[in-house]
Amino acid sequence: MISTLLVANRGEIACRIFRTCAELGIRTVAVHSDADENALHARVADTAVRLPGATPADTYLRADLVVKAAVSAGADAVHPGYGFLSENADFARAVLDAGLVWIGPPPEAIEAMASKTRAKELMGIAPLGEVAESDLPVLVKAAAGGGGRGMRIVRRLDELGAALESARAEAASAFGDGEVFVEPYIERGRHVEVQILADTHGTVWPLGTRDCSLQRRHQKVIEEAPAPGLPEGLVKELHALAVRAARSVAYVGAGTVEFLVADGRAHFLEMNTRLQVEHPVTEAVFDLDLVTEQIRVAEGHALPLDAPRARGHAIEARLYAEDPARDWAPQTGTLHRLAVPDSVRLDTGYTDGDEIGVHYDAMLAKAVAHAPTRAEALRKLAHALEQATLHGPTTNRDLLIRSLRHEEFATARMDTGFYDRHLTHLTAPAPDPHAPLAAALADAHGRSRFGGWRNLPSQPQTKRYLMAGEEHEVHYRHTREGLTADGVRVVHAGAHLVVLDIDGVHRKYEVASYGNQVHVNNTPLTALPRFPDAKAQLAPGSLLAPMPGTVVRIAEGLAAGAAVEAGQPLLWLEAMKMQHVIAAPTTGTLDALHVTEGQQVEPGSLLAVVQAPL
Repeated sequence: MISTLLVANRGEIACRIFRTCAELGIRTVAVHSDADENALHARVADTAVRLPGATPADTYLRADLVVKAAVSAGADAVHPGYGFLSENADFARAVLDAGLVWIGPPPEAIEAMASKTRAKELMGIAPLGEVAESDLPVLVKAAAGGGGRGMRIVRRLDELGAALESARAEAASAFGDGEVFVEPYIERGRHVEVQILADTHGTVWPLGTRDCSLQRRHQKVIEEAPAPGLPEGLVKELHALAVRAARSVAYVGAGTVEFLVADGRAHFLEMNTRLQVEHPVTEAVFDLDLVTEQIRVAEGHALPLDAPRARGHAIEARLYAEDPARDWAPQTGTLHRLAVPDSVRLDTGYTDGDEIGVHYDAMLAKAVAHAPTRAEALRKLAHALEQATLHGPTTNRDLLIRSLRHEEFATARMDTGFYDRHLTHLTAPAPDPHAPLAAALADAHGRSRFGGWRNLPSQPQTKRYLMAGEEHEVHYRHTREGLTADGVRVVHAGAHLVVLDIDGVHRKYEVASYGNQVHVNNTPLTALPRFPDAKAQLAPGSLLAPMPGTVVRIAEGLAAGAAVEAGQPLLWLEAMKMQHVIAAPTTGTLDALHVTEGQQVEPGSLLAVVQAPL
């Protein structure tokens, strides 16, 4: 029996595994980088061990340090979570060699399936060799890992070389393995997968299907189980292929076999030899705890011959600290408040007051709704997200709500190109026009020394806010008849709650302030000074950092005075394990280069200046 378990991971998945361990009476050990010293997963574990450094390469990808941490903390088992070392056969062997229980498949199974190229060969599929014009579009893909990292769509042959190079660099940074391959890219397919669970006694369960078609940058955003609208015959075929893949490598534990479904046919993609981020939707539908089952299998218990029956429908949405309207730019800063209604399950690695840094994935949490039907699950999840409180950096919350309510998704006609087609509409600003007024009224009340509005002068008061990139000026005034404001009747005004009568309907506005940052019913605003400082003037052609990150690469030979072409990559920023290209905005001359490789930059930092010809 396992008594103490170390999770070789961080954030949400570590917290989720610790929760199951607590229910089973198993002591827990966390590992943490210096950047994660005060992270939630390090705080909730019974014991925590430091991995010196901040980057994944120095910490969570160091198999030797993780095994040493397990031994020194007295753990007798290791769970890898997902990402990092979860599909590293050498790490699994090191755990076993140290006399510890490995919560996962045998190293040989990981080795056979962890490389997507070898997995395809095992399933009788060969990757593309020499790419010709007729093969386009193609997908460059990392052989190891997942999560959309190390993947690039190529539509022109002259873009292939750069795509291969950048995919290799990103894969090496995220997984420690820069191997990539090329395969045909299916434009309008659905991403469908099968969860499997296998024991050491020869039983393999195919636990239904999941649809993960809504993706950005090949990383899943919304997932559901079962995959809607699949013919019964296709579901049976997917189950059979998944079981075949598992049996071909004598698989043990939880794993996932992924497919693209197009024109009624299933195209094998890969097998993930680990727990998936989206595993909670399967847990909800089958009323299972997959981590409990992983632990029981590792302890040698046999699964019942028959898998449990599915019931209802479950949908999961991933909350990211990112701005979908700005090319999904990751966001950092203090997460002041995170609260979601109890009607849904919330898996998270953050709590109020935690800092969101630049070193790791931008996912804050996963919200999961389960209901008897798909329509009911959709409604429940969208409503819960709408009622959620998210104060801090920009998130994708509004995008998720709009996606769940989009007609194409609601009728299950989506595919992996959903965001390519609809992103502009889904991210169009739609702020509440009365939010600035509510913020101003709450601020005025909060600054009152005597309570109420007795200290407010009778002349009109003015406040300015920045909302959705636009400046808004609001006016309010205290009279003998009460408070009036821009023609709207004020029913109640407190420091945290404002009620306005708008066209005969009382609207409530909850207000929370964090310095000059204000959230009104989740609408973020920035309070502007009454007399703003003159803005610093930037030279035309200035390139600013769109996000915090590290300059990991500068184009070869790039220096001040060099001629550049519009769209030419100049440098690469890495933030939250993703690389972002900073390209020349116009054809001209590089007038100045203000950064060096390895330099950390903040949002808005001046990177370079490209001068267009006069």
